[in-house]
Amino acid sequence: MRFFADKKNSVWLGLVLLMLAIDMWVVVTYTPMVPDQHWAQKIFYVHVPVAWTAFLSYFVVMVAGILFLIKKDYYWDRVGLAAAELGTMYTTLVLITGPIWAKPIWGKPWIWEPRLTTTLILFLVYIGYFMLREFGGHPERVARYAAIIGIVAFVDVPIIFLSVKFWSPEIQSHPQIEMVAQPHRILIPFFYSLITFTLLYIIMLRFRIHILKLKHEEAENGL
Repeated sequence: MRFFADKKNSVWLGLVLLMLAIDMWVVVTYTPMVPDQHWAQKIFYVHVPVAWTAFLSYFVVMVAGILFLIKKDYYWDRVGLAAAELGTMYTTLVLITGPIWAKPIWGKPWIWEPRLTTTLILFLVYIGYFMLREFGGHPERVARYAAIIGIVAFVDVPIIFLSVKFWSPEIQSHPQIEMVAQPHRILIPFFYSLITFTLLYIIMLRFRIHILKLKHEEAENGL
């Protein structure tokens, strides 16, 4: 059955797209300009929610990996693969939007500071994950090794998140200000954007799992 033939999925997608359009409108028209950042600061409302969604997706990869190793149910392998694909797509967006913000703020698009470097490491680990998926050989062995990589790779996520705490401010360029300290005109649109991107991710994940299930069924039936 087609995924969007289910009315609930179609309504959910329509609602999320409407929320996304409202989100972009609010960011452009309502959120304040920050001194010395101007329009570059607006990307914050996309960059941070995208990063959050990427980390959430890698958490799903870890949980799916644990459940696959315990239950040996290939449903969880498909969940892990779908989440890994989306997490890496969102991480790619993080690595694109970050330099767009950094260029006018730092004067250069990339510097080797802790948060950027650890994010790049996570991205490269998942490039290896997909190489294993493609060239690893026997499907059962590939699924098992991929689950292990997904579990171990998640260790980097809290390191990225807490990097501003782990390393001294002198070697960092990311802002040290807590989100709760931001004014309401920044905070409210930020959380709205966070919710919107999370809901978008959930329907994307469900859709991708559905596609992988169809491919699995076709392979089993020899189609």
